[in-house]
Amino acid sequence: MAVVLGYDESPGAARALEAAIEVAAAFGEPLVIVHGVGAPGGLGEEYRSHRAALEAAGRTALAAAVEAADEAGVPTSVELVDAKPADALLRVADAYDARVVVVGSWGESPLKGAVLGSTPHKLLHLSSRPVLCVPARPDQTSQG
Repeated sequence: MAVVLGYDESPGAARALEAAIEVAAAFGEPLVIVHGVGAPGGLGEEYRSHRAALEAAGRTALAAAVEAADEAGVPTSVELVDAKPADALLRVADAYDARVVVVGSWGESPLKGAVLGSTPHKLLHLSSRPVLCVPARPDQTSQG
């Protein structure tokens, strides 16, 4: 088993990282940090370029998360998945038999999340595993 974290450097993800490290340490399980790098479209050179840029940005973002987990003594692995975030998290959660999927939220209204399909909203409806949705700190949320 493992704790799976969706991480994208948003304010909610930063706080979700803290929670995921705490849960992984409490259960003595590894933390799998996931970043979906699915680019829009799916064919041609533009797609490959966009995906490569997303992957490079993802690796940079995940380095800080891995460092934080290492400092807490929690073993980590990183998964860059060629899929949109919710799909990437669901795939990785199944592959690692995740105890829980941890994601952050950062102040979207419930209606906006439902209409636009936020990652936490999708996971809450599609995951067969527990989902821990961690809000950003109040001073980091947007008004919307």
